[in-house]
Parts: sequence; structure tokens; C-alpha cells
Amino acid sequence: MKALAASVLALGLSACAAPGGVAPIPAGRTVIPYTTAGLERVLGQDAAGLTQLFGQPDADIREGTARKLQFAGPICVLDAYLYPKGSEPPRVTYLDAREPDGSTIDRASCVAALTRRDGGR
Repeated sequence: MKALAASVLALGLSACAAPGGVAPIPAGRTVIPYTTAGLERVLGQDAAGLTQLFGQPDADIREGTARKLQFAGPICVLDAYLYPKGSEPPRVTYLDAREPDGSTIDRASCVAALTRRDGGR
């Protein structure tokens, strides 16, 4: 009886695993690895630092103590999320980037493109 229960349990658990142990990626969707390489100029910046780097934001959204600054160019749209830590002013802790049509783009590439928009700043 115990052997039968163990077999049923093992069979049930094996059905949860994807073939080869790796979950399939939906067709047509590009996966961009999430790294911080190339984002050193942006992560940790305050709003003034971002404005100096990219110019005036295209959108400035505040919710409580959090803030989102959006910068758009012909190549991409960058959303910078700023959160305070203690009594310090809000600083960038997360970035999201996409092409104008919503397609995925590497965040570091977007940062580089936006620093060169309008001839650079």
C-alpha cells in the first residue's frame, strides 16, 4: 500500500515538471536578461541627476513618497522608479525600458540612446 502511494505521488509530481526541467518560453517573445551592467550612471541617482543626464522628463508621476520619471526618445522609453530610504531624497532603485511600440529593449541600450538624444546633454 505504501509503495502504491509513493508511486502515485511521484507520478503526480513528475507531471508538474516541464520537459527537460526548463519552462518553455512563449513564441514571439524576446527575453532580455535582467542585469545592472551599463546602468551605473542611473541607479542611485536622484531626480536632479536624472534631469541633468536626460533633460526634462516626459512624465513625472508621484504616489506617496515614490516617484516615476519617464524619458522618451525615438529609440525607447525609460521609466525610472525613485524611492526614498529613511530621510534621504528618493533615488532610482529600478528601471524599465521598452521601444515606443512596447517591444522589449535592453535597459542599458536605452540609457545610452537617451543620453545622446537631442545631441546629448
